[in-house]
Amino acid sequence: MKNIDNIIRQYNEKKIDLIQVLHNIQNEYNYLPKDVLEYVSKALHIPLSKIYSIATFYAAFSLVPRGKHLCTVCMGTACHVRGAPAVLSRIEERLNIKSGETTPDNRFTLETVNCLGACALA
Repeated sequence: MKNIDNIIRQYNEKKIDLIQVLHNIQNEYNYLPKDVLEYVSKALHIPLSKIYSIATFYAAFSLVPRGKHLCTVCMGTACHVRGAPAVLSRIEERLNIKSGETTPDNRFTLETVNCLGACALA
């Protein structure tokens, strides 16, 4: 947990920086491991339930391992009309996984979102 201690120290062990601490942990592991969240809870004196509420509120965080590369397909209205389902289907075929899954070699995770805010690019 030495690398976790370094992350926590980087933010001067301030509770207010919890989201940034979680981002750094996710960058390190590609997800938020349970044992690491328990360690952060004790180190920052924050209830584990509060950490989980933050980790599950933000879509950027994952409690399960993700692949090295995250493939996100927008399924919002504009993208849907412009062919997003076909794009998703092709990626699923190519990677041999469904949305929400990770390839066995942990290289790719495929996810869908309702909107990326780039509708003009659809």
